[in-house]
Amino acid sequence: MTIFCSHCHRPLQAEMSCLPRRGKQAPSASKPFRSTKSASKARRDQINVELQALRSLLPISAQEKERLSYLHTMALVCLRLRGAQLFPPDSAPAAGPVLGTELLSLLPGFLLVLSADGKLVYISENVAQVLGLSMVELLAQGDTVFDILDGQAREDARKKLLLAQEEPGREVWFVSEMRTSKAFRLQHGGNRAVAVRGRFMALHWPASPSTTAFLALCTPVTRLPADGNAGSQDHLFQSTHFLDMTFTDVTESVTYYLGYRREELIGQSWYSLLHPEDADLAASQHRAVGESLGAGAAAETAVLRLLHRDRTWAWL
Repeated sequence: MTIFCSHCHRPLQAEMSCLPRRGKQAPSASKPFRSTKSASKARRDQINVELQALRSLLPISAQEKERLSYLHTMALVCLRLRGAQLFPPDSAPAAGPVLGTELLSLLPGFLLVLSADGKLVYISENVAQVLGLSMVELLAQGDTVFDILDGQAREDARKKLLLAQEEPGREVWFVSEMRTSKAFRLQHGGNRAVAVRGRFMALHWPASPSTTAFLALCTPVTRLPADGNAGSQDHLFQSTHFLDMTFTDVTESVTYYLGYRREELIGQSWYSLLHPEDADLAASQHRAVGESLGAGAAAETAVLRLLHRDRTWAWL
């Protein structure tokens, strides 16, 4: 009878194998132990040196540089690189548009530039006046615009940005609840509603996602006071209506917000002033209040666009 090796399938004598028996193997020489602790420390030290070098190049104050963590440093570097891609040095400063402090103070809000996929490219420095967070602090939330939005506002903003991207040059509006500092929330009772108005523009030709940016002005929308006592606020106006939302009375301060005299609005329907895109939301809020009649006081809050007398739209 011929016996074959189970490994190489060559014929062998009985009880033999082409592999050396484990018991007859020569003991392997023990490898000297080599610690990688010093190598890891050397790599960390080298990374720290490079991060310090990057931090020193960032165009922010020395005080802000001292507070930067490694994550913040990399987030700011990525922001600058995205800005350099869309705004090359031969056409504009690498970080994007640069506006003086005096000019920024005249704006009703802050400027925002996004890449085609929603990445933050530029945030004007006066964002701290609107949200209570500096540009550096805002980047701690994430590197996309969706990271600084709250709740359902993310999906609404995503839909609007997709719509604007499909039709470059078309202006879109949407209101988003943006994250704010803890001090701001304690003072105002929550995050801040911001009206974002902008459009996608091709910054270089040929147009492509890498050369297209969403340029927007973000304007804060006045919040109701935390206690809901709007009547004590001189800068707010109040109106009363029939059940079909026809004006029966309105305070004189409506002129400041909408440009109409009080007499012009009495007898008109509130719906005649609404932006078409906000009609469904307003109708649902109207319906909810109507269905609660007889069950006690009811309140609904909405941010809507109303037609100004000069034919522009005002967020209220």
